[in-house]
Amino acid sequence: MEYFAHPTAVIDEGCNIAKGTKIWHFSHIMPNCTIGENCNIGQNVVISPQVVLGKNVKVQNNVSIYTGVKCEDDVFLGPSMVFTNVNNPRSAVNRREQYAETIVGKGASIGANATIICGHNIGQYAFIGAGAVVTKHVPDFALLVGNPARQIGWMSEYGHKLEFDANGKATCQESKQEYEINNSIVIRTK
Repeated sequence: MEYFAHPTAVIDEGCNIAKGTKIWHFSHIMPNCTIGENCNIGQNVVISPQVVLGKNVKVQNNVSIYTGVKCEDDVFLGPSMVFTNVNNPRSAVNRREQYAETIVGKGASIGANATIICGHNIGQYAFIGAGAVVTKHVPDFALLVGNPARQIGWMSEYGHKLEFDANGKATCQESKQEYEINNSIVIRTK
């Protein structure tokens, strides 16, 4: 076994778990999910069937990742955040064939206790604040907070708020990477 699983973790048959991954206390990894290299799955996490996690995904304690979710590389999922997978759930109505897909882009961070309503993708390097409720698609590098979540700015790949000048240019204070904004689309230029 090339990954670590705490003895209290439950790992069902048919999971594909890559080397270097760590799965901690009381987590349940359900059948047919894929977990990439060097992921860290915290305590009391549920990863449902067919979920896909890329490389180096950090899942903090008490997170539920339901069928239909795909997280690309380097995603951070904060404590007790949750994804949904059906827009109109009812206990007496089986809607397993109606699970909506949600893709979390490379490098995105989702804060503690945030909720991502299914079918709304999170862009690369987006930053979702603690407790936010995401009810629409999130652009790359966007910073969202609140309930319902609203965009209040842009973030660098290193997680710093970007301040664009009159020419639509910004520099990350930590990495010195340069960014440009045009028609509400942010790209890294160097």
